[in-house]
Amino acid sequence: MNTAIKDLIESRVSTTRYQAGRDLPESVIRELVQLATRAPSAYNLQNWKFIAVRSAAAKARLHAVAYQQRQVLDAPVTFIICGTLAAHETLPQMLQPSVDAGILPAATLQGWAAMASESHAGNPQLQRDEALRSASLTAMTLMLAAQGIGLASGAMSGFDAEGVAREFDLEANELPVMLVTAGYPAAGNWPQKVRRPLHEVLAFA
Repeated sequence: MNTAIKDLIESRVSTTRYQAGRDLPESVIRELVQLATRAPSAYNLQNWKFIAVRSAAAKARLHAVAYQQRQVLDAPVTFIICGTLAAHETLPQMLQPSVDAGILPAATLQGWAAMASESHAGNPQLQRDEALRSASLTAMTLMLAAQGIGLASGAMSGFDAEGVAREFDLEANELPVMLVTAGYPAAGNWPQKVRRPLHEVLAFA
């Protein structure tokens, strides 16, 4: 195994304490999201959206709907990571660049679009499941990207989803799945907590 990625995974911690007042350049935020979008998604739906909350006013709004958790104020950026519903409707546009680049045949685009439409249209549960899966995969990719450039991060599920949607003008098809803080850690964060032993979580079939 590549020791660099192994070290990143083993050294990552869920950070809640950040050095307040230490900013991140916009270029770094853009790089993190660019890397996060390398995450996989079914049919290459790319059914995600990122809102980088970094201004004082936006942080205050998010803090109010994230149960007043301090890291939202102290971290230089908190990403609202959304999964998008009804993503099958835009799948042809998502796949066309890969056809143009010679990666996918045009017939594959047509076949995938037809299959996705058949399974997703009229199936809100599947649309929601895919939104949750894709947003979670891209969130983890973002956190590893942050770790790789020397930043700390923390995933947060503690927030009022309706409040986030209201405060940040999300569309009806944009589902806020997770918040991810990123920045420079302060003292007082716990190390990575002990995980269950392998024999409890692994089975071979």
